[in-house]
Amino acid sequence: MRYRSEASSPEATRSQRWLARLCFGLTAAAIAIVAVVAGLRSIPMLAVGLAAAAVTLAAAYLFLSRRGVTRWLSLTVFALAPIALILVYAFRSLLWVAIVSGGAWLLAGLAARLALAGDLRDWQMPSRPAAPATRPFLIMNPRSGDGKVARFGLKSKAEALGARVFLMSGPEPADVAGIASQAIADGADLLGVAGGDGTQALVAAVAAEHDVPFMVITAGTRNHFGLDLGLDRDDPSACLDALSDGVELRVDLGRIGGRTFVNNASFGAYADIVQTAAYREDKLGTTLNLLPDLLSDSGGTGLSARADGTEIAAPHALLIANNPYGTGDIAGLSRRARLDRGVLGVVGVQVGNARAAVRLLRGTRNTSLTVLTATEVVVTGDAGQIPVGIDGEAVLMPVPVCCTTRPGALRVLVPRNRPGQRPPRPPLDWARLRQLAAPGRPRARRPA
Repeated sequence: MRYRSEASSPEATRSQRWLARLCFGLTAAAIAIVAVVAGLRSIPMLAVGLAAAAVTLAAAYLFLSRRGVTRWLSLTVFALAPIALILVYAFRSLLWVAIVSGGAWLLAGLAARLALAGDLRDWQMPSRPAAPATRPFLIMNPRSGDGKVARFGLKSKAEALGARVFLMSGPEPADVAGIASQAIADGADLLGVAGGDGTQALVAAVAAEHDVPFMVITAGTRNHFGLDLGLDRDDPSACLDALSDGVELRVDLGRIGGRTFVNNASFGAYADIVQTAAYREDKLGTTLNLLPDLLSDSGGTGLSARADGTEIAAPHALLIANNPYGTGDIAGLSRRARLDRGVLGVVGVQVGNARAAVRLLRGTRNTSLTVLTATEVVVTGDAGQIPVGIDGEAVLMPVPVCCTTRPGALRVLVPRNRPGQRPPRPPLDWARLRQLAAPGRPRARRPA
């Protein structure tokens, strides 16, 4: 995996150093208990454990890379392999050893996460007080999120707080950007959207252009943008608290070929998946059905990309995110703790054979995965137009496609109390743990 760090780690605390040492102590104990207690029997049992792990990984790969009967047989093997391992250990009267050793491994992992969490001291976006809007204008899609607008009474609640509401209720697609622009011309001093991320991006572009606050109401299906803002996704009406008790965040926007995106733009196999008609109705099923094309050399658009001078050659899939996702997420499904770093998160996946795919699934270092940040990414392809998924919406764009970031372009009004705010999960960085555990006072890690 090629990875480029952007910032040095802060100076370690005393608790971080001891937690890192505890992690390595528990790891040693987990290994020692098997070797000492089980004696010579531990050698074949270790071989059995490694074999079970290999079978599980192979089954996972076959499930993702094959279709039909092979896929479902692989899923069965994936589920039964750990159970078979437990039964073998129990038959050899070593089950308690496996349980104790496994517990030590789990505690070691917890200690590692706690030690590394100390590096995440600036994970929250700064906010500033915001005056209440006097003429807020909200666009609501009643069909989004299986009818959340009606189910939570969002229109009547917003109007009770003084907002004007436009319902996208017509049979034809609404020109939401035009509607938002007209609202600004009529004196609106805040724009908001209750709908999907694609609609959020269209209106956010208008709000940024006119430098008026923007409000997100989590009435979409997945609400990835709202998730990263810390908003309540279970009760979208809670987002309306921003109208009476809100604070303002300054966040970045992504830009691709003249369009704005709030989450990501995807190319290659992932974009091909988004292009299919079935994707909107069954995202998971469609992705699983087409994923074998990612894990092979056949089909798809031939791509290449340059991210601030770094070449990404022939990726099968490419994800350009408005700020990087946590722990190098290869699908844009995790969280972004901050949306104000002024960079694009770039993930390139190139999987040409089964071995590379298994290494990718294991998360080990390999050349199949490129993770970095950049301020500009230029994508080219072997056709005049290439499919692109922009915040989950499928489009065709002429090459080259240029992706850039607009730092701090959008003023977002959010409730003062946001239940979705929580620290990101730190990546399990063994090099950093060794540095923390070493005797003496570890220095801050320098950028790679």
